[in-house]
Amino acid sequence: MWRATALTLFPEMFPGPLGESLAGRALREGVWSLEAVDIRRFARDRHGTVDDAPFGGGAGMVMKPDVLSAAIEAVAQATGGPEVPKVLLSPRGAPFSQARGRELAAGPGVVLVCGRFEGVDERVIEAHALEEISVGDFVLSGGEIAAMAMMDCCVRLLPGVMGAADSANEESFEDGLLEYPHYTRPATWAGPDGIERRVPEVLLSGHHGKVADWRMKQREEITRRRRPDLWARRRTAAGNDEK
Repeated sequence: MWRATALTLFPEMFPGPLGESLAGRALREGVWSLEAVDIRRFARDRHGTVDDAPFGGGAGMVMKPDVLSAAIEAVAQATGGPEVPKVLLSPRGAPFSQARGRELAAGPGVVLVCGRFEGVDERVIEAHALEEISVGDFVLSGGEIAAMAMMDCCVRLLPGVMGAADSANEESFEDGLLEYPHYTRPATWAGPDGIERRVPEVLLSGHHGKVADWRMKQREEITRRRRPDLWARRRTAAGNDEK
């Protein structure tokens, strides 16, 4: 069983959306497990203090190293020790990717530390070798929503979670390209603007080779226009392969 553990000040936020749809069904079927651990349980005083003012001054508060470290140690022991990856959700972390999600899904699970306040004491990050990961170039109130996004990505990659075995292989980012456009019935449809739009003829042809060709060209064109960074990376990789 793949095991996800979230260290958080708001355990009631979980499972949240992860209790629904594919992830929720897999959770109920025992394909994976989710535990939300309240960091405040490890506070050293009767007030449950988990943060303090930053050395050097500045706005906001910082999560205390002794409290958070105790929480991480307790979870690490319960989840099988150091071999379980420990991740801190942080805006300064490396961008999360489908490739990293696939790596995590192939392992025993993950411990996700959901930061709050202005940040986490740097010494905890160093002492526990936390991998800092970001889900985008924006700031959230805490790491919980980012942790849920990571979990959802990993869970849907677990064996048996997705209905069609090939579905994940054709999705955006699996090979550095975005996904092709999708169409379904009716073949002709008029939107609220009154314009009739028809499904591309190639998709109605029944010719699998031509359909595959069209889809690949669409993926390349969409990636080139919408994500020039991904396109450039793909072109660079292709150039290196030819050398």
